[in-house]
Amino acid sequence: MSANTSGFKKHESAIVSDSEIDVTDDVTETPNPPIRRSSSLFSLTSKELLPKPDEKEYAAFIDDERHFSLIRNLHMADFITLLNGFSGFYSIISCLRYTLTGKSHYVQRAHFFICLGLFFDFFDGRVARLRNKSSLMGQELDSLADLISFGVSPATIAFAIGFQTTVDVLMLTFWVLCGLSRLARFNISAANIPKDAHGKSQYFEGFPIPTNLGWVFFMAFLVYKDWILDNLPGGLLFKDTFFEFHIISIGFVLQGCAEISKSLHIPKP
Repeated sequence: MSANTSGFKKHESAIVSDSEIDVTDDVTETPNPPIRRSSSLFSLTSKELLPKPDEKEYAAFIDDERHFSLIRNLHMADFITLLNGFSGFYSIISCLRYTLTGKSHYVQRAHFFICLGLFFDFFDGRVARLRNKSSLMGQELDSLADLISFGVSPATIAFAIGFQTTVDVLMLTFWVLCGLSRLARFNISAANIPKDAHGKSQYFEGFPIPTNLGWVFFMAFLVYKDWILDNLPGGLLFKDTFFEFHIISIGFVLQGCAEISKSLHIPKP
């Protein structure tokens, strides 16, 4: 077996794109089964299959020593995934501007960019299917971008609007780390989730990280009502002690637990 072939086998798990990908399990029917790519929560054309990259594409990433070789080897869908990461980062910057100026339109902008990140999270898979082209870096890029847009960014908004006690921050940290763990688990376990007749995974293990958007919309509502900072609903528990925290913060912990749950199966749409 050639070196390239062994490298192909070693890196086979990298041939995916988007944060939720379905891979056919039965490799006895075809020697090189196609892969399926769908978005994190939904797909307009979920039954379309994408062929795996061939060995030449592995060599392009591993052995290509040209200038800007990484950029040369990215697919169009990968650039759209990077826009998801950009949206998440700009949301964080908008939160920082809010904390510096106190102007609420900055935190509203932060919510907008997270929603824009969701659009790119869906659109990259759509473009890949239209071009019938899979990506070596797709899954890794998508998971990292999702962590920024749907993990770190919402937690930053929460801190900016008033969840700022020590315990609040620890709960937000737990929430982000659960999202990180959930994405990592998906990358290694997607192929083992039971499939339907079309080769599509039957369910999500735990809440997908884009479900954090529920908190984004809730916090946007709080901003709209001006129920932020000292006006957060529910008040503080253990006020004026080291252990004080906002009651609502418990929801972040519960959401995080739902994301890393293995027994919680969410049917795929």
